[in-house]
Amino acid sequence: MSPKGSRGRLSILIFHRVLREPDPLAPDEPDAAAFETRMRWVRDWFNVLPLAHAVDMLYQGALPARALSITFDDGYSDNEELAAPILAGLGMTATFFVSSGYIGGAAMWNDRVIEAIRACESTRLDASAAGIGDIALENLAQRRRAVAALLGRIKHFEPAHREAAVSAIVSAAGAKPCRPLMMQPDQLRRLRTLGMDVGAHTVTHPILSRLDAHAARSEIADGKSALERLLGEPIELFAYPNGLPDADYRSEHVAMTRELGFKAAVSTSWGAASARSDRFQLPRFTPWDRTRFRFGTRLLGNLLRAGRTAA
Repeated sequence: MSPKGSRGRLSILIFHRVLREPDPLAPDEPDAAAFETRMRWVRDWFNVLPLAHAVDMLYQGALPARALSITFDDGYSDNEELAAPILAGLGMTATFFVSSGYIGGAAMWNDRVIEAIRACESTRLDASAAGIGDIALENLAQRRRAVAALLGRIKHFEPAHREAAVSAIVSAAGAKPCRPLMMQPDQLRRLRTLGMDVGAHTVTHPILSRLDAHAARSEIADGKSALERLLGEPIELFAYPNGLPDADYRSEHVAMTRELGFKAAVSTSWGAASARSDRFQLPRFTPWDRTRFRFGTRLLGNLLRAGRTAA
């Protein structure tokens, strides 16, 4: 399914966080032990390559058999504290796509919502700011559903509307400001000393399709230049925020990444890349399964997908 050479396929895994311990409100985010277990499976099955190198080899027709790259989005501090040391200890590498505006320990809008739901002492929450109305919070299952409903609703708001909605949700929940969750500048530099790569992920993680052309281009360009100043090196890889073709980014944003000098860009459309794939819309996927057999079987099935692209 994934031979070497010109018929090679490149699987690209996508993660966001690695937690110190399981979080009942974020059941899909692996804790450190689960992440290490899965990375051991990946090491057993695949030839793990740095993404930039893998992209070069893909279009040169020189991929090894069972080629795979690992990526993380957003720039959480646990990426440097937990994920990168685990990967380095296993002799593996990853590319970390960072939203530059959150460097310094801030919290992203989605985490502010999650922590507000966690902290809310009431059994109901006024979520009218998100256009949902009252949400029940009587038990863990209801709080999980509330998180999913709120994030799914708010993420496609325009930036100012999104910020207002999040602030209203936090206030309605009676929550304190969210603790800092994102990387500090020194953590980004340490990623590089551990052999990891850094890519751009805009400044504030907006849905690009919700912005006008000037604002979208500024988000992409300014995120790139901020990381280049901080690290003192070119940033050649980009990840579209949220990353669904046509819904979250469009063909004009693909053109922007080319024009701004990126080498390649990745989406969140499921599939494995081939030499026919658009290098500025490379698909990514991660199985959520907890057993070795199911995790591997779903990765195998993903090799049959080509990944969607923006029209």
